Amino acid sequence: MVNAHAGFTTSGGAAGAVSAGSGAERMPRARRTALTLAAALLSVLLVVLLSGCSSKPPVVASADAASVDVAATITVKDMAFSPAEVTIKLGQAVTWVFDDGVVKHDVVAADGSFVSELMTQGSYTHVFTEAGSFDYGCSPHPRMLGVVTVE
Repeated sequence: MVNAHAGFTTSGGAAGAVSAGSGAERMPRARRTALTLAAALLSVLLVVLLSGCSSKPPVVASADAASVDVAATITVKDMAFSPAEVTIKLGQAVTWVFDDGVVKHDVVAADGSFVSELMTQGSYTHVFTEAGSFDYGCSPHPRMLGVVTVE
């Protein structure tokens, strides 16, 4: 005998047995607790891993552009470095001029040799004391990339 009333079903096989109308059984408390704990631990692990991906090296102080030989000026505007590639001589400097409205950018060398603050306006100057090719980018915008070649 099956009786339906207010979303519950009684089964004639077990005297007075009642189950929810959806037929879903309730998850045991221990399993719910284990799943909740696993989700919390996974969330913490994800935050730790992602925070390591976004860290940047310490800021390297800007040189005084008025007292050094600035060989190239790069504009940081419209989500790009312009020009993105420059070639200078050993001992010369590059100045990045930030002018992208309210969007914050920085200049971060792949090897950490030059690192600016995040800024919307202003400039950053670095004197290159070693020859080579120096890849750099913008830490909040990974598609913004450039290269300084020092001869």
